[in-house]
Amino acid sequence: MVEPFPLIEISGPPRERGRQYGQKAAGRIKKGTTHYFAQLKELSLDAKGVAALVRDYLPVIEAFEPSYIEEMRGIAEGADVPFEDIVLLNARTEIIKLANPAIRARLKTPEDPDGCTGVVVLPQATADGRLIHAQNWDWKRECAETAVVLKVRRDDGPDLMTFTEAGALGRCGFNAVGIAITANYLESDRDYRQVGVPLALIRRKVLENEHLALAMRAVYCTKKSAANNMIVSHREGVAIDFECAPDETFQVHPQNGLLVHANHFVSPVALGKLKDTGPFNTPDSLYRDIRVRDLLQPHIGSITFDTVKSALFDEFAYPWSVCRPPRRNLSNNLSATVAMILMEPASGLMQVAPLPALNREFTSYRLEIDEIGRAAFERSAAAGAA
Repeated sequence: MVEPFPLIEISGPPRERGRQYGQKAAGRIKKGTTHYFAQLKELSLDAKGVAALVRDYLPVIEAFEPSYIEEMRGIAEGADVPFEDIVLLNARTEIIKLANPAIRARLKTPEDPDGCTGVVVLPQATADGRLIHAQNWDWKRECAETAVVLKVRRDDGPDLMTFTEAGALGRCGFNAVGIAITANYLESDRDYRQVGVPLALIRRKVLENEHLALAMRAVYCTKKSAANNMIVSHREGVAIDFECAPDETFQVHPQNGLLVHANHFVSPVALGKLKDTGPFNTPDSLYRDIRVRDLLQPHIGSITFDTVKSALFDEFAYPWSVCRPPRRNLSNNLSATVAMILMEPASGLMQVAPLPALNREFTSYRLEIDEIGRAAFERSAAAGAA
């Protein structure tokens, strides 16, 4: 049996909800920080060295959103772990890759890439007229024991629900007004030449926005340290895939109601301007998006959660497949599809299965949606019944 991801519900001002988060998820937070610190020890970094790296990076986070610092301090207090550990969970890759040259010289190996296959099915392609946004998250096998579903009740904006590593502020998810986001690893020859905002915090910022325009602005315009792919959707039927280089953003749009993306650049404009270095580490990306798209296309107009699940369970070219079983990656670390996540923002539904190559049991999580969202849900339900 694979244990479902726990639901952590928090509310109040940033520091208070951080404390609640830390207390409720303490075991998973400590397991996650222990795992990453063991890796850092192998990279010749001790707690004192990590604290120094975090100190150097805090001004970047504070300039982007000061409340995130407060929330992370609260998480550390609630979980009874050092504040630096929580910051590292939220900005690990940026902090390590952009360390000063003296520290970088001591690092023996780079951070592993994650995988991911993201999918959006627009309302006109679904059976019930409601947008589906989904993802396979491919990462370290150990994270199946350290991730959570976090529900945040906010006084200063829409409530949100995010699937994330315990102690992190966000990864993928949606909010009460129907804005959703997933993200995929990308890599380019422009990466880590400039200091940028940690990607996890950009994703959280998307989910805090009431307006789709401002959510997309956070992805499109925020300076980043490395490439990343972020798919932003809205329950009423808009979705754009943003292929982000550190200093430039490219767009990929749905075709025939489908948007599928893996871990390589596909925008012709992007490919004409930069070098895509991701397939060196994730060569299976080159066909994962093709497989999922080909499996969904025959069902356009009648796609359901089960249709999307079937595509994301695909085992073609196993074990280098869309649904990745625990296996050694090219860095010899144990990698897997840690979770399959499906979201229906119009109804407030998220379903998640841990380690789907080994387990096909989904747990449902619910976020209360706003009045406009309820009206949209009722309209689509009535249309489906007709």
